[in-house]
Amino acid sequence: MKILVQSEAFDLATEVAALHRTNPRVGAVVAFLGLVRDISAGRAVSSMSLEHYPGMTEKALAAIVAEASSRWRVLDGCVIHRVGPLLPTDPIVLVAVACAHRGDAFAACEFIMDYLKTRAPFWKKETTPEGGKWVDARESDDMAAARWVDKPG
Repeated sequence: MKILVQSEAFDLATEVAALHRTNPRVGAVVAFLGLVRDISAGRAVSSMSLEHYPGMTEKALAAIVAEASSRWRVLDGCVIHRVGPLLPTDPIVLVAVACAHRGDAFAACEFIMDYLKTRAPFWKKETTPEGGKWVDARESDDMAAARWVDKPG
């Protein structure tokens, strides 16, 4: 399982191809690509900056991936999260999961993304016409993650 926190851009096609290129057991790859939007909570966004705690962040991501792998039959996967300054349309995060069957791949990918949004130590600051604003956690993200509690894979 590939887990990276980096400032550099990544290539979606390259990362997805790496998940199934050498493993004939893979029957499904599901990928989620998160992008910087130019509007947030009704405000124009000209840029975003993401911060994290090195070491702690990777450990949190690894724990999330391990939990997904304990719930579903994950053969391989990739989580890449960018940090630093980003502009609208820039990729922020890639979560890709390879499994033998699509049901496991969809569920594991969605679980990883839901938990990443609520349990990984990242902080986002948006630049708007009113100035910089730290982005608070969204109730909808907490609700999405809560649906997995006590729910077996």
